[in-house]
Amino acid sequence: MLDTRAALLSHSRMAWIRTVKPAAATGLLKRQYDAAVKRAGKVFQIIEIQSLRPNILRASTQLYLEAMYSQDSALSRAQREMIATTVSRVNDCFY
Repeated sequence: MLDTRAALLSHSRMAWIRTVKPAAATGLLKRQYDAAVKRAGKVFQIIEIQSLRPNILRASTQLYLEAMYSQDSALSRAQREMIATTVSRVNDCFY
């Protein structure tokens, strides 16, 4: 397992990607950001990174919500959260 310092250093080399900040959002993007704030209390980077393509953001959000909250799954909500948490940990994702 990587030590914390090495993990932080590896994350400091991320590519710079242009995004639309929440204060500058209009139209569909503003509606997507407002929905994100309503769901999670803020606009997380995973949402903002898709800001140049609001239609794709809307579709990816719908996919996420269907995967995590659908009643048509053999897995419980808790099981889906545990899978997401495990995948994030394996990928060194800090969400």
